[in-house]
Amino acid sequence: MAKQSRTPRIHSFDFEPGTVLAGKYLVDGRLGRGWEGEVYLVKERGTGIERSAKLFFPQRNPGNRTVRFYAKKLHKLRECSILIQYHTQETVVHEDVPVTMLVSDYVEGELLAEFLKRQPGGRLGWFQGLHLLHALAMGIGAIHDMGEYHGDLHDENIIVNRRGLGFDLKLLDMYHWGRPGARRIRADVRDLVRLFYDAIGGQPRYAHHPPEIKDVCCGLKASLMHRRFTTAGELCHYVETLDWWSR
Repeated sequence: MAKQSRTPRIHSFDFEPGTVLAGKYLVDGRLGRGWEGEVYLVKERGTGIERSAKLFFPQRNPGNRTVRFYAKKLHKLRECSILIQYHTQETVVHEDVPVTMLVSDYVEGELLAEFLKRQPGGRLGWFQGLHLLHALAMGIGAIHDMGEYHGDLHDENIIVNRRGLGFDLKLLDMYHWGRPGARRIRADVRDLVRLFYDAIGGQPRYAHHPPEIKDVCCGLKASLMHRRFTTAGELCHYVETLDWWSR
């Protein structure tokens, strides 16, 4: 019986600045590394335009299934402004192993986690936090309206830029396993509320927040959140229509 070929395992690419990928892109530097692969800032050799290139470890992309999922999902959701726009797929040979690379827009900004660390006390005031939550819920709400979900919202995969009173946000990644459905959409809502809760100080500050803020946080109780908000759009509407004079 013939042996089944094993998927090659790569745990780091470590491309140096100046490395040429797929004959078209010049590496400027590494932007990040995760479970699935590494992300690099690259420039198109012909135009000098900056792009983001995500290279997948082969063992995390068997049969190219992970990349196909990402590309199709990003294309389906291309009108959702909170997502980074996908451009094309390329193949790079690394140590004699074909590696798939997704090329997307490069978005400047800083991770939400780093942005929050720079704030006084490492947190936002609750009113600023509401602006952040509203921007997130509006962006995720557009995804939910199309019957899809994100699946892995946290402060390490959100890029933030301040724009006056508001926030310009982009999502770096999307969880790719599992079919969309109400359960996964509700999980996104829980993650949104948790991000808001942590951004305004978490448990140490919770007792000092006004009742309206506690009504949003629901004490982080999933059953209360699900009764109040079934989608990010409902959470967005709730924030937009808060009645500050009802008490």
